[in-house]
Amino acid sequence: MQWYLVASLLTILTSSQGILTTLSQTNGRYRYDYATVPFLAEVFKLLVSSFLLWKEIQKSPPPKMTTDWKSVRLFPIPSIIYLIHNNVQFATLTYVDTSTYQIMGNLKIVTTGLLFRLFLRRKLSNLQWMAIVLLAVGTTVSQVKGCGEASCDSLFSAPIQGYMLGVLSACLSALAGVYTEFLMKKNNDSLYWQNVQLYTFGAIFNMARLLLDDFRSEFEKGPWWQRLFNGYSITTWLVVLNLGSTGLLVSWLMKYADNIVKVYSTSMAMLLTTVLSLFLFTFRPTLQLFLGIIVCIMSLHMYFAPPSILIDMPTMLKEESESLIEVSVDRRADSS
Repeated sequence: MQWYLVASLLTILTSSQGILTTLSQTNGRYRYDYATVPFLAEVFKLLVSSFLLWKEIQKSPPPKMTTDWKSVRLFPIPSIIYLIHNNVQFATLTYVDTSTYQIMGNLKIVTTGLLFRLFLRRKLSNLQWMAIVLLAVGTTVSQVKGCGEASCDSLFSAPIQGYMLGVLSACLSALAGVYTEFLMKKNNDSLYWQNVQLYTFGAIFNMARLLLDDFRSEFEKGPWWQRLFNGYSITTWLVVLNLGSTGLLVSWLMKYADNIVKVYSTSMAMLLTTVLSLFLFTFRPTLQLFLGIIVCIMSLHMYFAPPSILIDMPTMLKEESESLIEVSVDRRADSS
């Protein structure tokens, strides 16, 4: 399967994620415990990966599976990073409003590029760096509200702690993605075996979070396993399946493509979600939205297009450069 097909499918699923989550609400509220959704999504990914691994084992030769503890012990680390990231998110939102946090979240586009270069030693061209910065600018512009609105002033009025935590959140998000790519590519193990390890620890950590929530509420609503499916509807199950399928596609991209492809997919999904909201919800488009979409499309073209297309000299310049080469060759021939 080509990576751009997987990336396109990831964009579609990610864009529908927010829409399905909104549709799963009843009168603006969740009738189910939203913390159970990530847990069930992890279980779904684990079951699918286990089944695909079992099918792969039936073939000859069997897939490579490293069971050494030194390798297995690395797989809980992404879950730990995401756990810290989630807590930093909540801490950040105590200092800044939601719109400011959403805009600061675009820093993860740039931090992913930086960590991609530092930890994975993947070199990016100057044009690709410019494209990554343009992507961050485009997504930010599309989220900025009109300056006539009161929320526009709040962007630069948050305490310094809020900005520091926002930067930390962006770095943790990028670190989790880059580290996951490192795990996926450090050996030739089966993708499904690597997924089984990742999602086993993911399910354990999500279950621990549910249990911790029970202790915090002193089991007011009963243990989490008794209310696991309370309030679930068809739309809620679609949210679970969507989140699980998205995770499986991301792991495929981590194995066979890279983090930058994932960043572009999720960024384009955010813009696609906004466009779809125009038709599904009472959302009014802004000039910033259209400008942001144009900038992001330019960034996409700059990053993935061949350099020969991006730096295409006019015909006159090509002819002049060729004639200069011929003159220099003639001079060398005469001097010899």
